[in-house]
Amino acid sequence: MTREELIQTTDAFLLDLDGTVYLGDVPIGEAATTLSRLRAMGKRLVFLTNNSSKTQEEYREKLTRLALWGEGDLVYTSAMATVSVLRNEMPSARVFLLATDAVREEFVCAGVHLDENSPDVCVLAYDTQITFEKIKRFDAFLKRGAKFIATHPDDVCPTEDLPMPDVGSFLALFERSSGRRPDRIVGKPYSSMAEEISRLTGVKRERMCMVGDRLNTDIRFAENSGMKSLLVLSGETTEEMLALSPVRPHVVLERLDRLFV
Repeated sequence: MTREELIQTTDAFLLDLDGTVYLGDVPIGEAATTLSRLRAMGKRLVFLTNNSSKTQEEYREKLTRLALWGEGDLVYTSAMATVSVLRNEMPSARVFLLATDAVREEFVCAGVHLDENSPDVCVLAYDTQITFEKIKRFDAFLKRGAKFIATHPDDVCPTEDLPMPDVGSFLALFERSSGRRPDRIVGKPYSSMAEEISRLTGVKRERMCMVGDRLNTDIRFAENSGMKSLLVLSGETTEEMLALSPVRPHVVLERLDRLFV
């Protein structure tokens, strides 16, 4: 598939954040110009991130500050998707949540019942404020049989300097300490978010394209959800990794701002 064919057959571009449109607080190349051009063509833009350390509003503020946000854009995170799972499938569940204070408030405002003492469900988000006391309590509830949900499986989170430990790293910790693996992982590459994005945008999956820097999350998500995929080599994936991978994106670019070059 050519870049031109990809653009023509896509009505909504789902854009990963870290490693795709920015690294830390630095936009990648001329991403802002590319996004503006897509909007001018009538394309819907959905910033779709596994990173559950920030709220929808925090991401919107950051994207605005970096001149990457535009009218009609949406943000959807793995934390928001997890809230939807809890509300739709376990509406009365008591939840012990490992998350930042802001994300915890987002869960509460969405009607999730947080419980620090006798939860039915333990949810592991990307808690950049984590402490040993939180780890110990989470581990104890897993050992007592609470259902185990993770917002996403990423081992590391890209930054301007070095990749930082992400939820996947903590999943390994809890597997060693409690013997438990998650009963469910919500974010990419699993397709839980795809149906909600289609509902929010009114765009069918076959008219969507997932844009991201990771083969095992972003591009597999596209495969699992019946979408097109665009891999950018501005984050985790290198040309060497791509050559060895069975996962095959529809289009590969050095970075997002090469879409129209």
